[in-house]
Parts: sequence; C-alpha cells; structure tokens
Amino acid sequence: MKADNVLEVVDLKTHFLTEEGTLPAVDGVTFSIPRGRTLALVGESGCGKTVTSYSILRLVQSPGRIVGGQIRLLPRRGEPIDVAQLAEGDEHLFHIRGGLVSMIFQEPVAALSPVHTIGAHLAEALQLHEEVSRAEARRRAIEILRKVGIAAPERRVDQYPHELSGGMRQRVGIAIALICHPELLIADEPTTALDVTIQAQILHLIKSLQRELGCSVLLITHDLGVVAQVADEVAVMYLGRIVEHGPVREVIKHPRHPYTQGLLQSIPALNVGRRLASIPGSVPPLNAIPSGCPFHPRCPFAQPGRCDVGGPPDLRTVSTGREVACVRAEEILP
Repeated sequence: MKADNVLEVVDLKTHFLTEEGTLPAVDGVTFSIPRGRTLALVGESGCGKTVTSYSILRLVQSPGRIVGGQIRLLPRRGEPIDVAQLAEGDEHLFHIRGGLVSMIFQEPVAALSPVHTIGAHLAEALQLHEEVSRAEARRRAIEILRKVGIAAPERRVDQYPHELSGGMRQRVGIAIALICHPELLIADEPTTALDVTIQAQILHLIKSLQRELGCSVLLITHDLGVVAQVADEVAVMYLGRIVEHGPVREVIKHPRHPYTQGLLQSIPALNVGRRLASIPGSVPPLNAIPSGCPFHPRCPFAQPGRCDVGGPPDLRTVSTGREVACVRAEEILP
C-alpha cells in the first residue's frame, strides 16, 4: 500500500450470475491511482470498463456481484477502506458516494431529475455530506456553477434540466460531482453524447478543475484520442481483464499488445495520410470466452499451440512502468 495512492484495486472480480451461467464482466483487474493523477480505462464496449467503475462505488446491481479482490480507498484523513468488504447499507458507503468518490455519468439527461431545479440537485448533493444552511448551499451551488463555466449562474441555479443544452447539462453533472471536493472523480464516457467542440471544452474543464482541486481522476472511455489529451496513465481492457498498462505517451508511441495496436491504428487523428486499420471480428460473449489468450481469434500475431491454449496470460512487466498480457510482447514490437 502506497501513501501517495488514493485508490488501489487488487485482483477485482465482478461476475454476473445468470441463468446462462457465470459471466465474468471483470475478471482479475489490478491497478492503482496516485493522488492528483489521471488513469484512463480504455476498450471496446462490453470489455468491463463501466462495471469496474461501478464496482468501486458498489453500484453493481443484481445479478452482478463482487466475488473477489480488494478495492482500497486511502483518504487523506482517516483509515483505509476496503469497499469490497462493506455490507450493503453500510454507513461508510454514504460517506464514500459523492463525498470521498464522485462520478460523472455518461448520459447527463438520465443523471438529472426533470422535476428538480439545478440548484436543488446541487444542494442535495452538498447537504448529504455537509451540515450547511439552505442559504449557504445556494451560495456554494452558484459558486460551483460559475467554476464549471456556466454563464449567469444566479439565474441558471433556478432553472430545470430541460432548459439547458446538452453541454450545459454535462457541466451541471460535473458541478454535482465536485461540489463536495472528492478525492477521486470517476468520469464514465463524459463526452460521448456531445459534439466535438463541446467535447474539447468538457475535457479541458475536467483537467483544469482537477489541477485546481487536487483530485485524482479515473476516466472511462473507448477513445484513445481522448486519453492522449487528458490522462497520465492508461490501462487497456479486453473481456474483463487489463491487457496493457503504462504511461500514456509510451503506450501510444510504442503499444506492446496487439489489441492496443489495433485500437491505435483505427484512430484518424493518429494516422493522418495512412489507411485506417480495423480489428477483425467482434468481442465474443462472456459465456464463450476462448481458451488461452481471449484476443487470439482476432489477433494477427496469434500462434496455434501457444496463444490458444491454457488460461489467459498474466499481466507482466516488460519495461519500467509497462505491463502487457501477451506471450509474444517482446517479439511483435511495432
């Protein structure tokens, strides 16, 4: 356990126990986030990114269940907390959710109640964690709206979500997440529903607020182009496991896993003047994960008898700060 980490996830396993069998949505994920830093979890839809983030806040609904591993939060004040061991309804969860850890949800419209004003949303988030008067809650609400770049916050605080644009609703979601000054901010695809111009503004806003407030960020995204702009480290996920992890610049310049290489080769901004590549096939269902390396049916470097047998390869260190789950990592340098 490192004193400079705000979160340490160790061998996390979150499975869905269904009539079709056990679906290992997250199957042995390990990572940590240092204070003031940003870690991006990247991968295609269905790889386990969002389930990982929901597990940290214990928001996974039945039939999903954390069946193994640790989720250690290390607050600046107080003792470390293993969220995975807390019972449903434990008072620690009320302190953690929205207090120690906050979340920006993917769809701002779904995250806001249509029958409550923006000010009511912010005041509720604040009053759940701090003893403040209604007047002080309103003042703090206006202050955080101004901080996230909403013009005329004194007027907007009394408006309803439907009176705001999509970009402004997302800014309100960021304001709700940050009003209690969390130590860890989880941003789940925060720019998916926004146009390109607003995406850039939201990413810049998250980065600048992170510097100002000193919080750490777990960014959930499928877009490596976004990662290059805001993250310090990146962990690439495939079928519930991390297959590559390292500093963003190193991973983007020298990807070591074939899956990471495929993702990078499909990004227009990183391949100007070159024909874009695509990863063949599709992600298999969780109840039909291939033996050996789960990526081998789609991998151009797969070797029969080596990559398609046994269990999935472990994440191993291949250089300083770089980890890859591929038996051929040293042989297929780009």
